[in-house]
Amino acid sequence: MVNSSYEIIAMVHKDYGQKVLEKMHDYDGVENIIVSYGRSSDLFDDKQFGEFGESAYVTILTDGTNKDLIFNKLFEICDLHHKHTGIIFSLSRNNNQS
Repeated sequence: MVNSSYEIIAMVHKDYGQKVLEKMHDYDGVENIIVSYGRSSDLFDDKQFGEFGESAYVTILTDGTNKDLIFNKLFEICDLHHKHTGIIFSLSRNNNQS
């Protein structure tokens, strides 16, 4: 079991949610993938509802050893090297329990 000390979060076009699940569900170092869907007015240029576009919010739980590899893989899968296609970031989790 991985010590999920990091969260990697991507806010991207809705089509990438399922794509990430399919490509990364058994990726080394991934403890859990959480995908939720919503709408955004400013993440990307593609808008299906007037001022809003459907988006996927992808959270991957991992450890410090794998976080950079998983971050880069998620960046690649979601085509974030193109402008106005979403954002990605990582957060350190506090797993200290008293």
